[in-house]
Amino acid sequence: MSARQRPTVLLLIPHLGGGGSERVIEALARSFDPAKYSIHLGLITAAGEKVKPFPSTVLVHQLRASRVRIGAIKLLRLVWQLKPDLIFSGISHLNLLVLALKPLLPRSTRIIVRQNGALRASLNCYPRSVSRRAHSLGYRRADRVICQSEPMAREIRRCLAVDQSRLLILPNPTNIARFRNHGLSKYEPVASLPTLLAVGRLVPEKGFDILLHAFASLLDLPISARLTIVGEGPEARRLQELSEALGVSDRIEFAGHVHDPVLRFRHASVFVLSSRTEGLPNAMLEAAAAGLPIVATPASLGITSLLRNRKGVWLASEITPNALRAAIEMALTSIGPGVRYPHAWIEPFDLCHAIPAYEAAIDQVLAETIS
Repeated sequence: MSARQRPTVLLLIPHLGGGGSERVIEALARSFDPAKYSIHLGLITAAGEKVKPFPSTVLVHQLRASRVRIGAIKLLRLVWQLKPDLIFSGISHLNLLVLALKPLLPRSTRIIVRQNGALRASLNCYPRSVSRRAHSLGYRRADRVICQSEPMAREIRRCLAVDQSRLLILPNPTNIARFRNHGLSKYEPVASLPTLLAVGRLVPEKGFDILLHAFASLLDLPISARLTIVGEGPEARRLQELSEALGVSDRIEFAGHVHDPVLRFRHASVFVLSSRTEGLPNAMLEAAAAGLPIVATPASLGITSLLRNRKGVWLASEITPNALRAAIEMALTSIGPGVRYPHAWIEPFDLCHAIPAYEAAIDQVLAETIS
């Protein structure tokens, strides 16, 4: 099939320096079959920084907008230049921009959006009076809305009135072999104490303040540990000040942005998810693929249904410092240094399963375009 005959698919994210949602779209761009699609990756706010090498079959477009919403004109120009058969957007605020622009796009262009986190967190990013209506009007314009779990799909259907036929539940694509190579076979402690590892953007939804309070109370017990928090964000200074106020700053490393968090897995004893609200975080899936013991809050029904009663997983009873501390304590007293678990429940997220599912969704939407 010639390049002209292949459907053109434009994947969109703000940039490549973000978290799990950006890595999902990056994985799709790298993994989609170039014999089936002409693959383009649009980076809305990338300002000319060096982009990691992609296969020659993926064309990368850096729009250099200062913010996502300011990139509307540049995005329109790119779309009309490429005239893609399908646009795939993977971040909620970018989803809303793409869907708002739909009347200005080529009529044949179809749109798939992926809800990258809990809907409640997305709605809280905007004034309450307009947020739900904007999301509802926008998401009902999408040809498909991809959700990470059945509870997420139910929430979107109930809150945004999106038709069931437009909702898809697809697994987050995870390179399980890569993470297992960095986790299951290697444990390299950097201190004599066990290390708790948390990864995520430093924002209130991720509950790192809950984790700090839990960690501080943990040290009142006959248990010693260290904590590494990987990520950056607007809460960074407040969290550092909180660690000092709690008297635990000497036991905590705020690592900031780490280009490849997987490199931290080999040094970790336990991975901790402390979120108040979540979809299905990639950092947790990657840590599970690496075999780390998992401690998590019940941050969504999707998380609790996935993790409940799993070996090597300690699920807190509620989203509070005391409950999280109890789960961490139970994990640390139950495992030895460097213990790893196979976590067979991670298998459906492997690239070999997830990528064909995403391609099937694209093919179905493109077939509807022709009919």
